[in-house]
Amino acid sequence: MTDPNAIQPSELDQLPDRDPEETAEWQASLDAVAAAAGPHRAAYLMRRTLERAEGAGVALPKLLETDYVNTIPTAAEPAVDGDEAMEQRITAWNRWNAAAMVTRGSKYGVGGHIATFASAAWLYETGFNHFFRGKEGDGSGDQLYIQGHASPGIYARAFLDGRISEEQLDNFRREAGGNGLPSYPHPRRLPWLWEFPTVSMGLGPISAIYQARFNRYLTSRGIKDVSDSHVWAFLGDGEMDEPESTTALTLAAREQLDNLTFVINCNLQRLDGPVRANFKIVQELEAQFRGAGWNVIKTLWGTAWDELFQLDTTGALVRRLREVPDAQVQTYQTRDAAYIREDFFGKDPALVEMAKLLSDDKILECFHFSRGGHESRKVYAAYKAALSHKGAPTVILAQTVKGHTLGEGFASKNANHQMKKLTVDEFKAMRDRLELPIADSAFVDGVVPYAHPGADSPEVRYLQERRAALGGPAPARRVHPVAPLPQPADKAFAAFDKGSGSQNVATTMAFVRLVKDLVRDKETGKRWVPIVPDEARTFGMESLFPSLGIYSPMGQTYEPVDRDQLMYYKEAKNGQIFNEGITEAGAMAEFIAASTSYSTHGETMIPFYIYYSMFGWQRTGDQMWQLGDQLGRGFLVGATAGRTTLTGEGLQHADGHSPVIAATNPAALTYDPAFAYEIAVIVKEGLRRMFGEARPDEDQNVFYYLTVYNEPLPQPAKPQAAGVDEGIVKGLYRFNTAESAGLSPAANAPRIQLLGSGTAIHWALKAQQLLAEEWGVAADVWSATSWTELRRDAMEADEALLRGEDRVPFVRRALQGAEGPVLAVSDYMRQVPDQIAQWVEQDYTSLGADGFGLSDTREAARRHFGVDAESIVVAALAQLARRGEVKATAVKEAREKYGL
Repeated sequence: MTDPNAIQPSELDQLPDRDPEETAEWQASLDAVAAAAGPHRAAYLMRRTLERAEGAGVALPKLLETDYVNTIPTAAEPAVDGDEAMEQRITAWNRWNAAAMVTRGSKYGVGGHIATFASAAWLYETGFNHFFRGKEGDGSGDQLYIQGHASPGIYARAFLDGRISEEQLDNFRREAGGNGLPSYPHPRRLPWLWEFPTVSMGLGPISAIYQARFNRYLTSRGIKDVSDSHVWAFLGDGEMDEPESTTALTLAAREQLDNLTFVINCNLQRLDGPVRANFKIVQELEAQFRGAGWNVIKTLWGTAWDELFQLDTTGALVRRLREVPDAQVQTYQTRDAAYIREDFFGKDPALVEMAKLLSDDKILECFHFSRGGHESRKVYAAYKAALSHKGAPTVILAQTVKGHTLGEGFASKNANHQMKKLTVDEFKAMRDRLELPIADSAFVDGVVPYAHPGADSPEVRYLQERRAALGGPAPARRVHPVAPLPQPADKAFAAFDKGSGSQNVATTMAFVRLVKDLVRDKETGKRWVPIVPDEARTFGMESLFPSLGIYSPMGQTYEPVDRDQLMYYKEAKNGQIFNEGITEAGAMAEFIAASTSYSTHGETMIPFYIYYSMFGWQRTGDQMWQLGDQLGRGFLVGATAGRTTLTGEGLQHADGHSPVIAATNPAALTYDPAFAYEIAVIVKEGLRRMFGEARPDEDQNVFYYLTVYNEPLPQPAKPQAAGVDEGIVKGLYRFNTAESAGLSPAANAPRIQLLGSGTAIHWALKAQQLLAEEWGVAADVWSATSWTELRRDAMEADEALLRGEDRVPFVRRALQGAEGPVLAVSDYMRQVPDQIAQWVEQDYTSLGADGFGLSDTREAARRHFGVDAESIVVAALAQLARRGEVKATAVKEAREKYGL
């Protein structure tokens, strides 16, 4: 049986020991210290030795955890560059108004959160007063990702600064009247204040990382020097459980993003209770971030603890702090001194003796109030250390009390996230605690008043002077006056008008060919930002590697294995392509940063993100909403799209629903082009609308979603009929008629209209031929480039009618006079083409690939779902039979003929 106390083998046993005697002496010294002074003393000496080794540049693995104490000792804290007493008063006003606005709003039942900002106030106020660079100075300023539940405190500060009125405070969470404040940071709802929507937990952290990376990309590519911009992400300790929160930590460290700081508010509570009831979340996060390569600063204890640490000559206090679980720390914050003496100090004889030297008031001060995150001096020291650290991002773990200063009814209570208001008596107690000059008479009819020291008060002047020195108000979103991008030469788009002749070209390839031409444009080519999650070769993009280069801050420090090939894998410091690896979430975060560069940095970039369509909307749909919320612009390209075009890959790769999900997002313009020339028209229109000369009635803050396919087929020439381009953009145009297709139907032949999108139009064209040649039916074929845009236009027409305006939906106008019923088909579930059903005057039915995908040939899959050409023929005959235009027996005959 193995002896558990025996020294276990290690990797060092593989290496020769050039001086075993010296090694034995070091080990014997450690054993002697442990025997004489105890294992804790031995551990202390080892840690100090490791610190010395690290400081001397000795290469050793870092410890993942340090003691449960502040990283920066009190003696090493720099003096705060400002008036601390003044900042204390400013913070008090902001605390009051944040609580008042939520309480006043509670009478409307709209809710709100008080406790989060109460815990984090100094984390924000210290930054606003000393560190966060505004947008009105040189460069782009800093980017601030504000924790969503802390928004009342940000509004309160803007109120003190004169940027928000009392009326707006009273309209917190009541926006319908047009003068309200959104619940959380939201650029679309309050675009002059908020840059980043952050309340969807986990998206703030990953977005901040990729924003910091994109800042480096802009600088490296010579677009704009934003090296002075710093990204600050304010997060909750509970939020760090979201997988997106930590998924990109190693990227930030690997690329040495020292322009990034995470500030995690460790109030030890999530929405229902403790974050780590039986453990310590700070220690867990420290190990996670250190292991990922981050610089970690712990700001845990306030100055009241200094006396206790000075008394801790045996290390008993530090040991006890490490072993007490977080839920018990919360309990201490709500119990009296006697309980703390017994439960905390009573576990160790040395601590019992220490407690005898402490008054009850001292114990309560330490355990109830004194946290590092509640003292401006501690926070200031942490922020300054973060900015001075080079070579790695920094995370600040700031311990706070949730509900701090709100009173005993709030502080550290498990339910405080759901507590929306204070009573008048609780407000009066808070007023006294914060030493605010608010008279009892200000409480009229039991309504808590807003409080303001006056526009010309010393507090407001100080606040504004500090912000002016830092470059203007913050947070703030600015859309810089930039000239519209010139439209690329028509040659790149017109190249697809002639079709591909006998050459088979998939629409995925057609899109990539178009982009290859556009990135060569002298005016706008450098502004394209290609983003791909490790599937560039699948999409035929490897030819872009040597010409554009793959972005890497390290450049290429190795000789690529394919260097002797024309399309070798080329990394470069000024590379243009983001090859993100296998992370759709990371690719979307990068896309969002690039798509909002027009606002963040005043530099218009044209991002396109190409990916397996199945792994877009259903996998990162939350980020697609974030993109729309943040007013991003660019092209999302769902490649290898459709339920039946990638069937060898099976169910999990068979996208039959992404257009349905995309249709729910008001900012997404969803297109399912069938042909290469349609892609060219859509991209050209997208460039004009998002980045060029948009019309006054157009919202530029949209993004385009294109589904493209991996099925190589001949690409036809663009029809010469009038209105084709308009139809492509609006969503529908007639591709051909039975006559123009050379099918020569009889003069009295029954007629039907076949609407197809994407790759389905090829099945419709084959069905058109079968109907004419085998059943004497004339069919016209229409390309439905966007079912969703057709629906939106029709809905707008309905709304116009309610206003007394006479508008006819485009889909109705396009189909006006078209003979016979309409049969719509796509490679997606029927819900996609059925979006327009209620606005089509003709008899309407649809076919689609509903259900789960499967592995088989394309032909077999299409027969399985009933969307192949033969199935379209049978469905068309059934429609015509119901109308009495063909014999009912024809339907049965067709089913038997085609083996359906």
